[in-house]
Amino acid sequence: MKNNASLLYNACLVVGDFLALVCAFVAAFILRVKIDTRPLLDHITPGHYLKIFLAVLPFWILIFAMLGLYNNSIYEKRFAEFGRLLMGSFIGLMFLVFINFVTNDPIFPARLVPIWGFAIGFALLLVYRNLLRYIRTKLFSYDIGLTRVAIVGDTDVTSEIIDTLLASRRSGYKVVAVVSKKITPDNRRVPVFQTFADFLETEPKGLHGIIQTQLFTNEAKNAEILSYAQKNHITYRFVPGNTELFVGNIDVELFKSSLPVIVVRQTALFGWGRILKRLFDIVLGSIFLLLASPLMLLVALFIKITDGKNKVFFRQQRLTRYNRTFTMYKFRTTLSEYTGIDPEEAFPKMGRPELVKLYRDNGDQIPNDPRFSSIGRFLRKTSLDELPQLINVVRGDISLVGPRALIPRELAAYSKKHTILSVKSGLTGLAQVLGRREISFEERRKLDVYYVQNWSLWLDITILAKTVRSVIGGRGASH
Repeated sequence: MKNNASLLYNACLVVGDFLALVCAFVAAFILRVKIDTRPLLDHITPGHYLKIFLAVLPFWILIFAMLGLYNNSIYEKRFAEFGRLLMGSFIGLMFLVFINFVTNDPIFPARLVPIWGFAIGFALLLVYRNLLRYIRTKLFSYDIGLTRVAIVGDTDVTSEIIDTLLASRRSGYKVVAVVSKKITPDNRRVPVFQTFADFLETEPKGLHGIIQTQLFTNEAKNAEILSYAQKNHITYRFVPGNTELFVGNIDVELFKSSLPVIVVRQTALFGWGRILKRLFDIVLGSIFLLLASPLMLLVALFIKITDGKNKVFFRQQRLTRYNRTFTMYKFRTTLSEYTGIDPEEAFPKMGRPELVKLYRDNGDQIPNDPRFSSIGRFLRKTSLDELPQLINVVRGDISLVGPRALIPRELAAYSKKHTILSVKSGLTGLAQVLGRREISFEERRKLDVYYVQNWSLWLDITILAKTVRSVIGGRGASH
């Protein structure tokens, strides 16, 4: 049974987007033609302008649909929705400009009309969608529009799903029943049944979906649940006990032209995705390297003047895709006598052997590390020491975005290192924008694994944007 509230919400989004764009371009026409007294390029009547715009507008809405702006998965992801709206609005504007260019009859009376329309339209779209989201959330508080589901299974993830979905205002779900021999009735006020047959005896009404968290050894039980969902036209979801098996990129394809099989790839970054990411790295990396060159030269001179006993650049062997080692470049931030040696050797050398344990226990960091020079502390705090890695990006050793490039010893004991090393390491990544040194080594590696398994070009763009914000704010920088 399809949740009609979801269909209604989708319909409201489509209609609202349509009206918002109409209002925006009508307002743009009025501002430029009726209020602005400057001469016009072409004298277009309001009726002709509106007629052509309404004919083209369905293609704009189609662009929004192709970008996933009417999919359930985008509803609660505000940053992703913002980006897709901006991208969709720009593509729609370019489509209008193209139509205006190739047709004999001009659409716009002045060049500012499409620009005003784009700006006003994007603002109205954001306001409308946030208002509609607020109304939807409010209705959830009154049990209106909730997706009603039953959860079946005895695994640990059953309780986790129940706890996640019970906050109906946030989740948009209502758990109407639990079928489990391990879950006991409690203050959640959710009826619990020992078997699926017991649940069916209640003749459930208004059920929208079933979430199964366990495959039973008795195949008849599994068939009973799936068959009920199919016969009653409700959604069926299966959450495997080993959730890591079904992350990354999943396809269903025919094996030997007859057998449907599930293909689980370690990462979504393969095929054309890898080519697109490499082009992204070459273009942006080259631009960043060119822009950063004067600053890099200045930093190099300052290091040479203040501590010229050693080389300006720090070189170290790090790991990248497929367990390949490469030489990573950074500006040297340590004092000459401690450059190129491990903490286990550096701290005893300065007469502070007790710092070794503190350094390792604290996630390979200590406040005011005595190995660093004064300029080195500044470079690390501002992340300017990372700039030479742009050379590694352009060379193809690493990407702009990816898991942190680590030395072999740091990654050797990590159980999921092969997942992390299935993609190129990166100059920046999720760990850097979500806390950098404020989170533990283990948490940073979990973020690396998440990135590998959920890569997308938009995720890269988001991380780059947040990296700039983190660096400017000095958030989580190591000292």
